[in-house]
Amino acid sequence: MKRIGIVGAGVGAAGAAFALEESTDDVSVTVLEKSGGLCGRAATRRRDDIVYDYGANYLKADDERVVELVTETLPTEGLVDIEEPVWTFDQDGAIEPGRDADDHKWTYRRGLTQLAKRLFARTDATIHRETRVERLVRDDDAGTWTLEDDAGKPWGPYDIVLLNPPAPQTATLLESSSWESDRRESLLEALADVSYRCVWTGVFRYPFELDVPYYALVNTDKDHEIGWVSREECKSGHVPDGDSLLIVQANHEWSVDNYDRDPERNLAELAALTAGLLEDDRLTEPEWTDHQGWRYAIPEDGVSSGSLERAESEGLYCVGDWVAGEGRIHAALRSGLEVGERIAEGRRD
Repeated sequence: MKRIGIVGAGVGAAGAAFALEESTDDVSVTVLEKSGGLCGRAATRRRDDIVYDYGANYLKADDERVVELVTETLPTEGLVDIEEPVWTFDQDGAIEPGRDADDHKWTYRRGLTQLAKRLFARTDATIHRETRVERLVRDDDAGTWTLEDDAGKPWGPYDIVLLNPPAPQTATLLESSSWESDRRESLLEALADVSYRCVWTGVFRYPFELDVPYYALVNTDKDHEIGWVSREECKSGHVPDGDSLLIVQANHEWSVDNYDRDPERNLAELAALTAGLLEDDRLTEPEWTDHQGWRYAIPEDGVSSGSLERAESEGLYCVGDWVAGEGRIHAALRSGLEVGERIAEGRRD
């Protein structure tokens, strides 16, 4: 039996575990996730009677295989297709219709984390939450890997390890690892070239409904302090009738400059900016707020496939949107599916 250890429980990891389960029976999968949740930056929270996706906002229909997986293979109960369009605005706050190029914008009534949960539910993978991996140890003689968590506990040994964290966090893990190989240095050099956009997100709940014709606004020239505003009430089952909940994502520059500032100050500033953009002073006084900083929100570059392939020859695989070179959920999922199938094909060889 092939023993596989996965670091991180994002959608890429879930896709890899699912593909392995579909392709072979002779495999044992263990997932170590540092947080208490699943699906990585496709994250969902619940408060009062509201469900909200505060990281990635929805799943696009940009990959035929992912579309088939979500609409035919996995359970479709609670699958939500957002009907309202995405409009645009510029640095001056001028709002225009017409950017909505997405045929479908999917989430679930219970939030985007359902995607990873439904994928993992189709597998026999064992998931250990709140387990932070800090070091990899390679045993060249045995051809195996051991993972060590932040308490010093070893996990494994594993024949194959999959790394799902963002590229900078993957690099940090590799830098502290015991793996004497030129493949390690090659991979670290490739990881250093992957840059990210930082996003600081504010969440604002209001006891009234906004009278606008769009689901979301996106800043196309990237010169406004706000990069994205979306309305969770457009997602069936997320917000009670008559209420509103806005997800406001600041642009990269604002997020970097204010990432470590007092969150209440950030929230007040973002609320004021949103009120100005939507020309509605009521938005400066939300009923309650939430926030999240995403230091590694959206990869702007892919990674050298050659360095990944060389690492794979020693049983170390990477999955995620940064591997696919596109900061989207469907890209991360496709990356995981492809890696899982490559591992299974290697077994048959």
